[in-house]
Amino acid sequence: MSEMQTFGNRPRARALGIAVGALATGEFNAITDVHGVRVGHRTIIQGTGALVPGQGPVRTGVTAIIPHAGDLFLEKITGAVVRINGFGEVTNTQQIDEMGVMEGPIMLTNTMNVPRVADAVMDWAFEHSTDMNVTTWGISPVVAETSDNYLNDGRGRHVHREHVFEAIETARGGVVAEGAVGGGAGMICYEFKGGIGTASRVLPAALGGYTVGVLVQSNFGSRAKLRIDGVPVGRELLDYDERLQRESHGSVIVVVATDAPMTSRQLKRMGMRVAFGLARTGTQGGNTSGDFAICFSTARNRPHHSTTLTLPLTQVVEDGALINTLFDAVAEATEEAVLNSLFQAETMTGRDNRIIHALPLPETVEIMHKYGHHEVHLP
Repeated sequence: MSEMQTFGNRPRARALGIAVGALATGEFNAITDVHGVRVGHRTIIQGTGALVPGQGPVRTGVTAIIPHAGDLFLEKITGAVVRINGFGEVTNTQQIDEMGVMEGPIMLTNTMNVPRVADAVMDWAFEHSTDMNVTTWGISPVVAETSDNYLNDGRGRHVHREHVFEAIETARGGVVAEGAVGGGAGMICYEFKGGIGTASRVLPAALGGYTVGVLVQSNFGSRAKLRIDGVPVGRELLDYDERLQRESHGSVIVVVATDAPMTSRQLKRMGMRVAFGLARTGTQGGNTSGDFAICFSTARNRPHHSTTLTLPLTQVVEDGALINTLFDAVAEATEEAVLNSLFQAETMTGRDNRIIHALPLPETVEIMHKYGHHEVHLP
């Protein structure tokens, strides 16, 4: 039922008939198809014209992914972080790697705002707990970033405490806003406007009917390499407008959620398959790209305070169709989430009147037809 959904002013990929992969999508074709997962954004758009460092124009924001409706500190989620290329930051990865759990919201923002967002998450957590740093340790925030400096005044560090609180507290299930919203507000993907994108896959009932949901913050890619369902769309659009001449290939953060009972080690294995989904869109990662997968399972929560010496925990079998189909689901959903970040994003004018155009949809449809994809049409 997600095929004709249009969440913003522009259609998603499936609304045009671009249905990558073979697995079924969830109801919303979003990370929120994993039961209990919620997403919230705070987008900050202010000012126009020439850059005044520290003041604006501002094209930035913050996104919160909430794994479940309970107390995220007292009911920690099994998690893992996978580094694809490490020129970037995901906070507290050492603790996650050691303990195999995460204990708060997952936050996405721009590079210079990572410390401020982490600090605000601590404030939010302290407001919701009287025990932290009194009878037990405090929260270790998970904050990831990509750089929006091409369109945004990075020196101003414009994401503040109230913005972080708003993103967390307005997080909802169901439809997820995509494109130039939240942490993706000022991001660029394949030299077109990018940002937030999401997608999901549901496994067949015979394999447990598990759901895998993906949300990306896309800020990567060279236009010449952009591929949509295998079609070299970027190569055909090289002369569409003035191309960017950026030194790096940018970065991407991919958040993967599942209700399959997976250990931290298994989540790492699943997170590695994110790279294959990204590659299908045309990237191999750059020398100075910060590419990370943040993965969690909602089926293996661990209590902060345990009253027993052992915990009975179920995990998927790493043999045969189930684990391989979960890997397929990650790659498919990652590919489609990147496409949705492109299809949903609007053209944006940022600092110094720099313009990043949205992916042109009529031209894209024509190119798809040229390569035999006659099922693709504007809605």
